Amino acid sequence: MKNSLSIIVLSLMSCCCISSLSAQEMNATDIVRKADEKFNGEKSSYSVMSMTIIRPEWKRSVEFKSWTLGKDYALALITAPAKEAGQTFLKRVSEMWSWNPSINRLIKLPPSMMSQGWMGSDYTNDDILRESSVVNDYVHEIAGEESIEGRLCYKIKMTAREEASIVWGKQIRWIDKKDYLVLKAELYDEDGYLVRTETGSDIKVMDGRTITSKIELVPAEEPENKTLVEIREIKFNIPVGESYFSQQNMKRVR
Repeated sequence: MKNSLSIIVLSLMSCCCISSLSAQEMNATDIVRKADEKFNGEKSSYSVMSMTIIRPEWKRSVEFKSWTLGKDYALALITAPAKEAGQTFLKRVSEMWSWNPSINRLIKLPPSMMSQGWMGSDYTNDDILRESSVVNDYVHEIAGEESIEGRLCYKIKMTAREEASIVWGKQIRWIDKKDYLVLKAELYDEDGYLVRTETGSDIKVMDGRTITSKIELVPAEEPENKTLVEIREIKFNIPVGESYFSQQNMKRVR
């Protein structure tokens, strides 16, 4: 959700001494950072995911791979369905591009496109390419405790910083106190209206790390719609350098 494909994918932050802190010493920002590291790894990552987009009249699935290095570099490759396979999306620091092999066209994504749906889903380009940071772009506050699916969670209120250029004005996250998993998140626009709700489930150990392997997103104004994401494989700290995240590699990565 990132967990929002907040989950998904794509910006990684270095681990720090926060993992050694006790719960009593952790403030709201510490808790959000530790939960973010569950998905965002340490230095780099590789993942294989599927995304199912559900609408009242139809349903379709998209499969993709992604690679990340730190929080500044990300590359995503569509592998299915066949008619969309080969499309790639690249982030290098603050610049982002998409490549469509069927029309042999490379497009630079302007900031105005960050809030648009990715591959026709309820996720935005910002979710997939991770332009914003849940740790650095928000002010965090512990708003209480609640249980989600039998797990006691911190309820964290996140308010966007005035100087941050991000999609969500506010978030509320329910973070499991035992494993620091984001089990639920509500995302609000700048006017304070709920835009969507995300829930994490199917807890698994992948590459030695406990994570929620399934994420469900439901838009508030269209509750009959939903997007389901499943993490099939994820590896952390893979050997990958900045040169991997290039426009040339967008056209040849497999």
